[in-house]
Amino acid sequence: MIGGWPSLTDDERLLVVKFPQVHRTLSWAVCGGGLGLTRAVVWRYVARGELSPTVDAAALLQASLEKHGLGRAVGMMTARALGTFDCVTRHKDGIAARAVATVGLGNALAVGDSPGPLGEAARIGTINVLVQLSHALDEAGLAEALALAVEARTAAVMDGHVPSRRSNELATGTGTDCIVVAAPEAGEPLRWVGKHTLAGALLGGAVREAVSRGVRRWIAEEVARGVQAKVVRA
Repeated sequence: MIGGWPSLTDDERLLVVKFPQVHRTLSWAVCGGGLGLTRAVVWRYVARGELSPTVDAAALLQASLEKHGLGRAVGMMTARALGTFDCVTRHKDGIAARAVATVGLGNALAVGDSPGPLGEAARIGTINVLVQLSHALDEAGLAEALALAVEARTAAVMDGHVPSRRSNELATGTGTDCIVVAAPEAGEPLRWVGKHTLAGALLGGAVREAVSRGVRRWIAEEVARGVQAKVVRA
């Protein structure tokens, strides 16, 4: 029901999801953010030292997209190894939702924390998510879907009990998260995608599970490195 599958290219420097048809998107992505039309969403891996205050991140990303014939794609950036991505699909009664997520939490923050850079602490931080619906959405539906995806992301991070890098609060995400919602341009749009709807339940469940898997993997890596103590829940 949902075409296209994540693929790693350019020695795992790009994670690409190509759609079989034009999709409407809504996001705050570095390239292609806002409302748009595209046939691909791309993650671009950024190595340590590749970005600095003098580097234009958007230009760097756009150059990578164009180099691979993806100049009109929606593009995100992350320092997290792209091979760690998780892909979760939920479907029922002819409706499907799929979430693709990469999760790094070195940049973990709680909503409301004071602003500013974290320096070296942010070495592998950010959560990037694509959530794709099988059915069309109008602008209001895209906005509702994006809000629900953000809520699911936050729930997954809080489930992991990861501390903020800046305060004593539990992290609710990172300082540089990005979420893209995509749905086919063609077809009769679903009117609602909130938690009381089947589409909303599928979307929220897919995002929460994909991000949860990434959170668990990141925590396990940090515990293995001795950076973080194992989380023990009451």
